[in-house]
Amino acid sequence: MELNWRSLPFAYHKTKYNVRYYYRNNKWSEMEISDSEYLTIHIAATALHYSQQIFEGLKAYRGVDNKVRLFRWQDNAERLNHSAKGLFMPELPKELFYEAIKKVIELNIEYVPPANTGATLYIRPLMIGIGPQVGIKPSAEYMFIVFVTPVGPYFKEGFKPVKIAIVRDSDRAAPLGTGTFKTGGNYASSLRGLNRANLEGFSSAMYLDPKEKKYIDEIGAANFFGIKNNTYITPKSTSILDSITNRSLMKLAEDMNMKVERRPVPVEELETFEEVGACGTAAVITPIGYIKDLDTGKEYFFCKDGKPGPISEKLYKTLTGIQFGELEDKFGWTEVIC
Repeated sequence: MELNWRSLPFAYHKTKYNVRYYYRNNKWSEMEISDSEYLTIHIAATALHYSQQIFEGLKAYRGVDNKVRLFRWQDNAERLNHSAKGLFMPELPKELFYEAIKKVIELNIEYVPPANTGATLYIRPLMIGIGPQVGIKPSAEYMFIVFVTPVGPYFKEGFKPVKIAIVRDSDRAAPLGTGTFKTGGNYASSLRGLNRANLEGFSSAMYLDPKEKKYIDEIGAANFFGIKNNTYITPKSTSILDSITNRSLMKLAEDMNMKVERRPVPVEELETFEEVGACGTAAVITPIGYIKDLDTGKEYFFCKDGKPGPISEKLYKTLTGIQFGELEDKFGWTEVIC
């Protein structure tokens, strides 16, 4: 296998195996191992018609000690079940979730990138409704799948400032809709704004709250954070996903003797921040250097020397240091699996 680990994009790359479970007659099956990249499902499956589909994203990290670590997998298992409840799908036992991700990593161990390459093994657990329904109601049968792929940084710029566009002519999710669940429909809703931002030369789109368009919600597939006066500030909203990376950064900020505020963040507050960024499993931390409101023309400038801010950089190095086993994990977030 020949892969240039340092130049990997954040994209799908074929690996050897995936694992699958089926939910029928109110119970989960034993694990099945497959070398196929394809599924055979009923044409009337609820995943295809009524969006009974949820997923997660986490990573495996190979450290300089050659050990492979998982990061806060229990939180991903809990969030998957939060999504399952929201879309009337069966919950998945934590031990089954762990068994699945551990096995799929072991089966594809040669695809875990070497340390110090900037690449990781991305793990995608997903659950879909596979039972046929024409009337609008939950499926009686489901499939849980986990596949993996080696990836580079989510934003091609890596840990460098990116440009973000505020879009007001589309929403990612409704205030009391599916925004707090990790379901594909939310990402489909974000494509229109993301495409508009990309066409204008921006890396991603910033969405405002869907009710009043006054507060910052999310940046594409990532949470937003801002830093000022030794305070880490991130939005509180009923229409955004609870990022595990963001939770971790809040804890690290507190450990750095910073204040942490999770609250509504008015878009006008952007001009008061010393540093701003996007965070998530895929993005880790991506510093933002420039934001433009595509509808009002208002511009916000950060990272004026072209470099990430000092606090963002410290948070990034601390988080990735823990994930790769280079720094002490005093929070108990990582687990060596092989």
